[in-house]
Amino acid sequence: MDTSRIVTAFAELTHFAGFDWASEKHDVVVVDRQGGVVLALEFGDTAEGWSTLRSKLVALAAPQQEVGRIGVAIETSCGPAVERLLEMGLAVYPINPKAAERFRERKAPSGIKDDQLDAWSMGDALRTDGQDWRRLLPDDPATQELRILCRDEISLIEERTALVLRFQATLHEYYPAVLEAFDDTTLPAAWEFVARFPTPAALARKGQRAWEKFLHSHRLGHPETYAKRMAIFARAGEFASPSSAVTNAKSFLAVSIVRQLQALQGQLDAYRARIEEAFAKHPDRDTFDSLPGAGPKLAPRLLGELGANREVFGCAQDLQCYAGTAPVTKKSGKHRLVKIRRACNLTLRATVHYWANLSRQSCAWAEAYYQKKREQGHSHAQALRCLGQRWLKILWKMWQDHASYDEARHSLDQTRHGSWVIDLLPQAQPSAHTPVPVPACG
Repeated sequence: MDTSRIVTAFAELTHFAGFDWASEKHDVVVVDRQGGVVLALEFGDTAEGWSTLRSKLVALAAPQQEVGRIGVAIETSCGPAVERLLEMGLAVYPINPKAAERFRERKAPSGIKDDQLDAWSMGDALRTDGQDWRRLLPDDPATQELRILCRDEISLIEERTALVLRFQATLHEYYPAVLEAFDDTTLPAAWEFVARFPTPAALARKGQRAWEKFLHSHRLGHPETYAKRMAIFARAGEFASPSSAVTNAKSFLAVSIVRQLQALQGQLDAYRARIEEAFAKHPDRDTFDSLPGAGPKLAPRLLGELGANREVFGCAQDLQCYAGTAPVTKKSGKHRLVKIRRACNLTLRATVHYWANLSRQSCAWAEAYYQKKREQGHSHAQALRCLGQRWLKILWKMWQDHASYDEARHSLDQTRHGSWVIDLLPQAQPSAHTPVPVPACG
């Protein structure tokens, strides 16, 4: 990223606003370059309210009518308020809530707090410190849609997980045989089993022929587990709840949860199809689809979180900090503490964690790197963060060059640069005399 362009763009701002948003109303305070308050407005989150804000800002930008020369600080980087501010052409600068709190305390050491004070402190902080802040750059609609779809899918998966945990707790109270027979209660077959045989008595009443038919129809006839499940079904009533009241009530709840899970799974399947369709149409698909271990689920999430605007991350370290793989170091005198970065994109951090772990299965250097970190005393999560840190450096370069991942090419790059990772690999590496193309990733 051209740093001079950022400084120049910030220098062209004539006014600085703090935007304190809420669900029903918003507060905006605008200051000029000298720090004087030129506008303090509270407006409702309605069409009329936003129209009023637009007219007030246009009046401030007169005579050029360039609202793009007004900077706005806000404690979020997404949502309807941010979208409307960007649509108005304003220069939007997200601010971390913790930083916003510190700026407010600088303005009001007594500890008082109100929405107008919050807005004023953020606006004035943008005026005095904003030259180092990263301006929010809008993504194209295709990337925006993909990111929102992926985040909503994650939310639905979390809802399914909560239902599955409640499903397990309910079965434990009256029907533990199901938990013993189905190690994975996220499988739709386990849900359908409870719907068809809601109680141990119903299971016994249907008989062995019904059990066999169920297992075969759900492709659960593997010899290693078939006999085990049949034996569990035969003794299901031995360790069930002795209370008929508990069984009657909890079986009703279990079936209700099953119906919710089945409906939710149908929606998740629809989301998955929609995401795959959006990902297939995206111009950056090949770059992310080539990442080892990313697969059809993680590749769209990575693309959605990075976006398509190459100016957002000026270097690999910017991306690593944003994704939370770069640690935070605190030093004071002889004291030095290195800890995990909390202020980051949590969705991207989780996605990189999963991706780094899965990459070990298909990428020899990734597995060797992970094992080396474990030997050095790192925990599983720490080793994956270190591996994710290295992967993001590669991904940033690929993303900048619109390139796909090439394992052989990466091995050549490692050899040329004398990477210590290359010495961890047991297999022979490409000769240094092999013609080397211009590296696509670091």
